Amino acid sequence: MEELILAIVKPLVDYPEQVTVEEKEEGNKSIYRLSLHSEDIGKVIGKHGRIAKAIRTIITAAANAAHQKKVYVEIVE
Repeated sequence: MEELILAIVKPLVDYPEQVTVEEKEEGNKSIYRLSLHSEDIGKVIGKHGRIAKAIRTIITAAANAAHQKKVYVEIVE
C-alpha cells in the first residue's frame, strides 16, 4: 500500500525526495501517515480537498480488495 501512495503522490509534488509514508496498525485498521515538504501540502490536498479525497478513495478501494480492513491516510507536515 505504501508503494501505491508514493506512486500517486510523488508526481504531484516539487520535492519528491521528501515524501515518506509511515504505516501504523491498530487492530483492524491501518493508518498511513504521509509526510511532505511544507510547500507541497497544498498540492496534495488540492482545492477543497479534492486530490486528498481522490487519494483516499483509491487507497481504500485497493485495501478493501486486498485485505478487507479499514485504511486511513493522514497528511502531515
